[in-house]
Amino acid sequence: MPGPWKRRFVLFVQRFWQPASACMTCMPGSLTNLLSLPHWVLALQTGLFTGALALLLTFTPAMKLYAHRYGNALLIGLLTMAGDTFSHPGHYGIPHLEAVVTGIVSGLLALVGSYLFEDRARRLRALWARIRRRAPRTR
Repeated sequence: MPGPWKRRFVLFVQRFWQPASACMTCMPGSLTNLLSLPHWVLALQTGLFTGALALLLTFTPAMKLYAHRYGNALLIGLLTMAGDTFSHPGHYGIPHLEAVVTGIVSGLLALVGSYLFEDRARRLRALWARIRRRAPRTR
């Protein structure tokens, strides 16, 4: 796969799972109904719509925002709000409140992910190495 298209594919996959995860977390009752098909359908619709919007933005000057940690988190949060609003009506009673909360959670997931997974997950590998050194060895 050529460089720009590979980057776009990776971007789509990332922008698909972050909103879908945030949507599953923010939907009322989603933790108790984690295996509920309607919840999965709504979450996947939100992720798909957000991923498609993110992919479309790669053809505009907004592509530069993806290169910066905070710009990326802001952009994915806003795209998730749009995707959630488009995918289904809110469940919280106040119009668009669920979309705002889902967008914030998705932006935070993107920000945390940028810290944890940058440089081939260097921080996670270092943490794992520290944990393994401290663990008592049993024989």
